[in-house]
Amino acid sequence: MDISIIICTYNRVGNLQDCFDCLATQEINSDFSWEVLLVDNNSIDHTKQFTEEYSTNCHFQLRYTFASQQGLSFARNHGIKESQGSILIFIDDDIRVNKKWLESIYNTFIIYKCDAVGGRIHIESPAKLPKWITPDMYGFLGHQDFGEQPHQMDGYKEYPFGGNMAIRNSVVEQIGLFDTEMGRKGEGLKKDELFKGEETDFFHRLADVGGKFYYQPDALVFHKILPHQLKQRFFLTLHNNAGQTQALRDTEKYKRSLAGIPLFVFIQFIRSIGKYLNQLIFNGINPSFRQLMNIHYFFGMIHGYYKK
Repeated sequence: MDISIIICTYNRVGNLQDCFDCLATQEINSDFSWEVLLVDNNSIDHTKQFTEEYSTNCHFQLRYTFASQQGLSFARNHGIKESQGSILIFIDDDIRVNKKWLESIYNTFIIYKCDAVGGRIHIESPAKLPKWITPDMYGFLGHQDFGEQPHQMDGYKEYPFGGNMAIRNSVVEQIGLFDTEMGRKGEGLKKDELFKGEETDFFHRLADVGGKFYYQPDALVFHKILPHQLKQRFFLTLHNNAGQTQALRDTEKYKRSLAGIPLFVFIQFIRSIGKYLNQLIFNGINPSFRQLMNIHYFFGMIHGYYKK
């Protein structure tokens, strides 16, 4: 098998029809074999029934597998172990791919002899975006667009996003699986379910061993934004958790610290409060929200260092 498309899902059977239908309309001129592996991460809805019924009428190979350990990283790792392809592509159940998506990813691996490929992700919202969500914040909703031209990525500043990423199966033999201490758990609606960072960690590890990354703009997908992702609490929680992750994974030893927390983090935290208040006073609530996110990031760092 050349390609395995791994889709991890949890209680989102309503998303699967559109997701599968887009895969069914792929325009493929190259000669390669592919399958779709639906990883059911402990759902209690009728995900299994729907997937098995859909598989009887679709022209591509669709397999169902159950992952009982809760968490996106567990589900992805389960999908890797169950997959048959030499190339592994990951999308989410709320993703709709364009018609050239699959072939463009396959050809990128063939032409550039790379280890990982990332495509564009454009967001689709069920409602008009709130005014406090500015374009520089779209990335927190899964948006990724590095331009119109294919190019090599460094794996640190530019790397694939989870909603549209592909790796060679051999990469796992080099650097291991996704870190199960990270990653979304459950429906991602609660603070302890939004502990992300597993994709960043995975691709940084690949970059550390000299992995080759490529960006392919023709591999375009559309990401459906859920209502809870348009709430300020969602953004603040993401930043708090990102700060915790940064602190927990920091191996540096700091001479100037208090209760295990580097003093520079306190300084950054205080500065972020000052910047927020300045923005709030002179520009208002909506423009200042980005600075409020920074406060939560540094507070998360304080919490993370304290827990170590």
